Amino acid sequence: MSDKNYWHTVSRLHFDDARRREWISALVDAFRHAPNDLLAFEEVRQRLQIRGQRDLGIRTVPIDHIVGSEGRYTDFDRHFLPRSDHIRERWMNVDRAAEQFIELPPVDLYKIGDVYFVRDGNHRISVARRNQQHYIDAHVVELHVDVPLTADVSGDDLPIKEEYNDFLEWTQLHIHRPQQHIEFSERGGYLELIRHINAHRYFMGIDMKRDISTTEAVVDWYDAVYMPVIVVIRNQDAIKLFPGRTEADLYRWIMDHRWRMLEESGGNDPGPEVATREYVDAFGAKPWFKRLTDRLSDVL
Repeated sequence: MSDKNYWHTVSRLHFDDARRREWISALVDAFRHAPNDLLAFEEVRQRLQIRGQRDLGIRTVPIDHIVGSEGRYTDFDRHFLPRSDHIRERWMNVDRAAEQFIELPPVDLYKIGDVYFVRDGNHRISVARRNQQHYIDAHVVELHVDVPLTADVSGDDLPIKEEYNDFLEWTQLHIHRPQQHIEFSERGGYLELIRHINAHRYFMGIDMKRDISTTEAVVDWYDAVYMPVIVVIRNQDAIKLFPGRTEADLYRWIMDHRWRMLEESGGNDPGPEVATREYVDAFGAKPWFKRLTDRLSDVL
């Protein structure tokens, strides 16, 4: 067998192996409820406001942080395994070069937050991933956005990320309180926060007998309303009783509960600590033995 035929056979076997792995990864990700699709860079760019960019030069990048592509996001899965046979020849050409230690140029990536999107080099990344390579050299251009992205982001998360982006654009909270990190697990939460801020602004105006600027209301709401509840949630370790939810989710629900308690008591605010404890006791996921004793108490 000639060298050419030998390397062609090796690369064909490697591609077939990658296709089998893609099928298995789809099943595993479905079972784990993990994202299996690459993100479309254009959709991310449209949903999140890009405020600027800078060239980071050549960097060594973890491959598992590459979560999307500018143009080939349907050709590969989230693990950069090939999804169809139509890319076989190009994939095999890259694989043959890798097997023969032919130096390939760095791939080109966009960086947004903690994740990367491919500008050029999808097949090189796919071959590297199939060969169990964990890092790859890349020419990186960082795009600046206000909303953080992490490696577990999925396409279903993008509408919520867009709402977060709009919320920050309206409040400028990320500028006045850079440590802020307000994440919801479902849509609609940020609009509710804007209602909270507007109500807080109204009552601040009554108390202070003057007009309150948006910035002043946002900062005071964050410091005097939002964070005290978050501190109580953390002190009570409440988040562990609400799997899959976030601190912002709990804040929203606790504030609704606190308002109902205030109305039922004739205007006495229970405060964040009492409201949080009562809400968690009523709606938090309880250990099996606590559920059993509660049920026995109801019977007895």
